[in-house]
Amino acid sequence: MWPIGPLMHEHRLIERMLAVMVQEIASLEAGAPPGLELAGQAVWFFRAYADRCHHGKEEDILFRDLKKVSLAPDLARIMAELEQEHRQGRAMVATLERARERLLGGQQEARAEFLEALKGLAGFYPGHILKEDKQFFFPCMEYFDADAKAAMLEEFRRFDQRLVHELFGRQVERWEAARGLASPR
Repeated sequence: MWPIGPLMHEHRLIERMLAVMVQEIASLEAGAPPGLELAGQAVWFFRAYADRCHHGKEEDILFRDLKKVSLAPDLARIMAELEQEHRQGRAMVATLERARERLLGGQQEARAEFLEALKGLAGFYPGHILKEDKQFFFPCMEYFDADAKAAMLEEFRRFDQRLVHELFGRQVERWEAARGLASPR
């Protein structure tokens, strides 16, 4: 399997989450109250999965290795765009979280901001994913031999393994802090 296989698999899960968000957008536009629990979970999903897990592998492993080779100018340009888009996605998730927090605080005027944040994310990610899937991943694999690809796959596996412990460790630390318990660190 090429290293892009896991990355493309992750794209499919992100697309499924986007479909949930599109359904939430339609409900809001039909007058339903905002799904604040869903939005909280969406923020967590995009931070933990789309950004930390998926973009983490891209930036910390794939892009790192691509920066070591003489990448064709068009691919170097796309990689720079993708890095900028990752930052843009992080900012959009932060906007959704702020709007959600305002709604939780009773500020109903944040409903429009909340809806726009959902629409922004739902409109942003499909193009980003398409760019990676169709314009970037496959041509980039030409820069790596079979051993380098196998090493990258193994590094992806170790990255995911560490990430699981990191994410759940942070969650337990939040629960401890909320209850006044000291973390054993």
